[in-house]
Amino acid sequence: MGSLRKALHAPVHGSVVSIEVVVGQSVAAGQTLLLLESMKMEVPLTATEPGTVRAIGAAVGDVVAEGVTLVELEPGSGPTVAATAPPAPDPTLPRADLQRLLERRALLEDAARADAIARRHAQGGRSARENVTDLLDAGSLLEYGAFAVAAQRSRRALDDLQRNTPADGLISGTGSVNAATFGPERTRVAVMAYDYTVLAGTQGFFNHRKSDRLLEVAAAQKLPLVLFAEGGGGRPGDVDSMSVSGLHCTTFAALARLSGQVPVVGIVHGRCFAGNAALLGCCDVIIATENSSIGMGGPAMIEGGGLGRVHADEVGPVSVQAHNGVIDLRVADEAAAVAAAKHYLGYTQGVLNADAPAGGEALSLRHALPENRNALYDPRAIVATVMDVGSVLELRRDFGLGVITAFARLQGRPVAVAASQPRHLGGALDAPACDKLARFMQLADAYGLPLITFVDTPGFMVGPDSEKTAMVRRAGRLFVTAAALRVPVFSVVLRRGYGLGAMALTAGHFHAPVATAAWPSGEFGPMGIEGSVRLGFRKELEAAAPEAREALFQQLVAEAIDKGQALNVASHLELDAVIDPAETRDWLARGLASAAGKPLAPRRAFVDAW
Repeated sequence: MGSLRKALHAPVHGSVVSIEVVVGQSVAAGQTLLLLESMKMEVPLTATEPGTVRAIGAAVGDVVAEGVTLVELEPGSGPTVAATAPPAPDPTLPRADLQRLLERRALLEDAARADAIARRHAQGGRSARENVTDLLDAGSLLEYGAFAVAAQRSRRALDDLQRNTPADGLISGTGSVNAATFGPERTRVAVMAYDYTVLAGTQGFFNHRKSDRLLEVAAAQKLPLVLFAEGGGGRPGDVDSMSVSGLHCTTFAALARLSGQVPVVGIVHGRCFAGNAALLGCCDVIIATENSSIGMGGPAMIEGGGLGRVHADEVGPVSVQAHNGVIDLRVADEAAAVAAAKHYLGYTQGVLNADAPAGGEALSLRHALPENRNALYDPRAIVATVMDVGSVLELRRDFGLGVITAFARLQGRPVAVAASQPRHLGGALDAPACDKLARFMQLADAYGLPLITFVDTPGFMVGPDSEKTAMVRRAGRLFVTAAALRVPVFSVVLRRGYGLGAMALTAGHFHAPVATAAWPSGEFGPMGIEGSVRLGFRKELEAAAPEAREALFQQLVAEAIDKGQALNVASHLELDAVIDPAETRDWLARGLASAAGKPLAPRRAFVDAW
């Protein structure tokens, strides 16, 4: 090579696919001299400066090693500028491949199926995309698997499937909820929304694969899940699938594994049957609109099982599913359901304003209980007064009426609240109340929410009819569950604290909570006072003259009440404090502050007594 020549070397190992110049040709700096192909990518060799090509050391088709000399260039004798480059493309005009993407995306929007969406609106519902848009913070959706269609290509045209089975009837993705309030790090969620306008929201082959992918992401990233569950269950029409029974489907187990790991919120509007209902039943909380019908089998399955014909709306209406405990929150429509889901998730996302006002006047608590110890009152008003204004979200209101369960906030801190309801069986814990409270304790513990209990109970419900409901096991649930609690518990006895029921409402016994207090109206004993007097003083009462027996009974009751009154019990250190009712909020706030910030112990496994 002449001393004035410059060697240009192969930038990569590859094959020569084209030579753009000839020997003796003048070239400009940056001009392409030849093209190499390496790993399916074209790599140009360009002139480093103007000059004349004096030698070419390869031919088209040659495989050359990186660093081999391919061109000898004599600098300085070539043109100073390269040939005029073609004009830059207009970035506002999509290329053909991008245009195909944009057209395909357009088919995913509600506007592409105006008739189906109009029918949905006419029935009082919203589209799946409208619900997802309402739930997630604006612009936060990262969608998964949007281009899936029903596995029916062997029976339907692809264009038909793309237009009429968008996303295979399931919108899935991640995003954020309440980020403006709690920040982006604490508000990420996963969402799955079955689309009832696509094959009745049924679960198809690709639909399940999408679910499994999102549930895998949710588990790995520890994301709460919101499930819009409306739909008819399995889809037999997906003929492209090679599956015979489908019983190897992993979706149900994958969603169930999220339980206790992250919050799982289920929302249902309209009809939710079979597989869709099975997923819904795995959720921590079920929010249902008034026109919902939920069941483990729809009309076709019921009729196929020889159980007669049932209208879809009569399978499992809200009037049934709210009272049996399936539904946690009963709302008017989908907009209210989404609002409730956001509110619910907020309790798991962080602390709000510590200066939040109470829900009522503290002094009003001094007269919240009638002076007549047997008179009824409204415990919901007490809870609302003590907690932050507007913060109480009651769960399962229509089920387990003997106990009220709710999420709330106290000086901005999210808490779980359980309160006796004396308007039902005098506050006795029957089987539904035990089930309700046991599960609520599990929920509070899973979310790391301190548990506050307001106690006024004569104990567990007893008698032959009660025992028919498996009360022994139901009562045992409360003690077994409470014994495994990791979150701090605070208990306030409002009036009656009798027997095992009072112990169950205070996490097992009066010293199980971080602190247990009573209002001055509190009265205590191993069982109801009247019953304990009749049992403990039976001989004395039988020996008394008939005309003096009632007076003796009332005297013994008065003595038992005096002995069991709050101040006397506290003097024996069975209670931690007796407080002015007006101090309840402040007492609880000081207790919460003392327990705040302590890491929770690892969960202890236990066997549910029921």
